[in-house]
Amino acid sequence: MRAVVDAISMSTIFERHPNGEYPEGFSYTRAANPNRSQVEEALAKLEGGTAAAAFSSGSAATTAVFQALEAGDHVICTKGFYGTKNILEEVFKPWGLTFTWMDTNNVLAVEAAMKPNTRLIWAETPTNPMMLVTDIFGVSEVAHKHGALALFDNTLASPVIQRPLELGADLVMHSTTKYLGGHSDVLGGAVIARENSEFFQRVRRIQSVTGAVPSPFECWLLVRGIRTLALRARTQSANAQKIAEFLAGHPRVEKVLYAGLTSHPGHDIAAKQMYGGFGGLMSFLVKGDDKDALGMTSHLQVITRATSLGAVETTVDHRYSVEPPGTPTPKNLLRLSVGIEHVDDLIADLDQALGKM
Repeated sequence: MRAVVDAISMSTIFERHPNGEYPEGFSYTRAANPNRSQVEEALAKLEGGTAAAAFSSGSAATTAVFQALEAGDHVICTKGFYGTKNILEEVFKPWGLTFTWMDTNNVLAVEAAMKPNTRLIWAETPTNPMMLVTDIFGVSEVAHKHGALALFDNTLASPVIQRPLELGADLVMHSTTKYLGGHSDVLGGAVIARENSEFFQRVRRIQSVTGAVPSPFECWLLVRGIRTLALRARTQSANAQKIAEFLAGHPRVEKVLYAGLTSHPGHDIAAKQMYGGFGGLMSFLVKGDDKDALGMTSHLQVITRATSLGAVETTVDHRYSVEPPGTPTPKNLLRLSVGIEHVDDLIADLDQALGKM
C-alpha cells in the first residue's frame, strides 16, 4: 500500500529485537511515536530550526520551558500573557523562579531590566490582544549580550508570516491549537529550537518524563492542518488587512489595533520581520463601553462569538469578559480572528452589526 496520507499509529508499545534493541527507534509512545516524530520534523522545518518537541497543549509547552530553568533564575516576560502569567504566578513563583513583566516592544527597557541571573526573555509579537510589536532581532541581541536565551511565541503570526529563529531567536513556541492546527479540532503546543542545545535537550527530557504529550491522533490532525497552513495564513492575512482598513474608517470604531496599518506604532518593525502580510488577528475598540461592545457582537450573523483564534472560521471575542480581574485590556475591545470566508461577507457582517449599536 502506498498511502498518500500517513496512517495513525495508535500502539503504545513496540516490539523489541531479540538483542533488546528497538529496530525502528520507538519503545513507548510517551517517549516517542511515529506520528509525533512526523509532526516534530515538520514543525522544525517550518520554523527553520533543528529540533522540535510537541506537547499536549500550549500551556504544557510553556511549562516545560520554565521547568528547564532552575530555581532562582530570572525571566523577562511580555506583559499581557494571561495564560503564561497564571503558570508563573501559581506554579513557578512558589518554586523559586523570579520574573519581570514588561512591554518588550521597548528594547532599551528590556536591556535595563536584565539581571545577572536573567536566563530567558519570553516575548510575544504581535501581542494578544493589544497587538504590540517587539523587535525580534533587537531583543535577541540583548539576550545574547547578557548570556540569556530569547524565546518568541510565534502563535499569532505562524511561520508563514514570521520566522523568529532566522532573526536571532533561540527558541520558538506555538500553541498548535491555533493557526498550525487551523480547524478548531486539535489541542497542542510545541517548542522549536534553532540549535539542539543542552537547554533544549532538557526541554525534550521533560517532555518525555512528565508525559504531557499529544496523542497520535492529535499529531495526525496537526499534520493535516499544516498541509494547508500557507493557503490559510495568506488568505487570513489578506482578509484581515482589508477588514482593518474598513474598521479604521468606520464612525462607530474608536481605534483599530493591527500592525498592517501604517498608523500602528510598530508597523515599520513589523514590516521588516513579517513576510507577505501581518497575520489574521486584530483588535478594535468600539465607541462606548463593555455593554456596547458585547451588544455589537450580538448582532453578528456570519462571525462566531468564540474565545480561541487561528482557525478557518472568523471569530470575535470580548477579552475583558474572559480575562482575570485587573486585566489592562480595555472594556470596549473586541478581538477579531479573521478566517477564510469571503472578505466581502465579513465586512458586510461587521458593518450591519456596528450599525445596530
